[in-house]
Amino acid sequence: MSKRNSQTAKTAARERLRLERERQAKRAKVKRQAVVAGAVVAVLAAAGGIGYAVVQANKPSHWEAIKDEKVVAPANTTGKDGTTVVIGKASAKKTLKVYEDPRCPICAQFEQTVGSTLDKDVEDGKFKVQFVGGTFLDGDSLGKGQIGSRGEGSKSAMAALGAALNVSDQAFLEYKTALYSKKFHPDESTDKFKDADYLIKVAQTVPDLKDNAAFQKAVKNGTYDAWALAMSKSFDTNKDGVTGTPSFVMDGKKLSADSSGNPPMTVEQFTTAIDAALKG
Repeated sequence: MSKRNSQTAKTAARERLRLERERQAKRAKVKRQAVVAGAVVAVLAAAGGIGYAVVQANKPSHWEAIKDEKVVAPANTTGKDGTTVVIGKASAKKTLKVYEDPRCPICAQFEQTVGSTLDKDVEDGKFKVQFVGGTFLDGDSLGKGQIGSRGEGSKSAMAALGAALNVSDQAFLEYKTALYSKKFHPDESTDKFKDADYLIKVAQTVPDLKDNAAFQKAVKNGTYDAWALAMSKSFDTNKDGVTGTPSFVMDGKKLSADSSGNPPMTVEQFTTAIDAALKG
């Protein structure tokens, strides 16, 4: 090989090596840029996720958001925002106020034991009954309305009771009985009543509510949610001095089973207390 050819070959080899180094350098630069870009995207995504979480955490709950909404009062109600619910014969001279919370286990015990007796007394015209519903077992402080700290089942069930009341007095009474029944009433620590599908499932046992499309739509759409809050407020601001459930008041006086002021929890205790109140 001539010296010229040998020099040309060396020059060509050096050029190929230079071009290869440039290609490698470009690939390395592109890789570094991709890594940096990926890191920036990850940081932005993390920041966005944190921002979203903060927004969601500070977003008002459904119940807080509707507390100033206009109340849709169910049929068969009277008074401000439809919070006066009185059932019974017009000829009945006296009215028994019944204070309850849908999630209250003692209320469920009363309904399972004495509920049918109370309903029969109302049907017989012995007295009318006025229902006042509280929701403090959701964590709503009496008088302060601190909504939703321990659940929302009381409010959801109250709204569903409003939907039942809109159908009829009888549907309301039978639905309330079903909600408090051993079969359907959940443990106090279980917020099962917050589930619209569960509330509708319970309603399927009530003839007037079974497959009732209007009732189901009202429950799912929260038609009477604002009414439930209004009813809860009427409980919180009651003038009978009631702070717990169940409580029974006639002529401004609480019915009790004993000197300790415990509510009547048996048929005998209830009948004795009612007879005394009717005579008073």
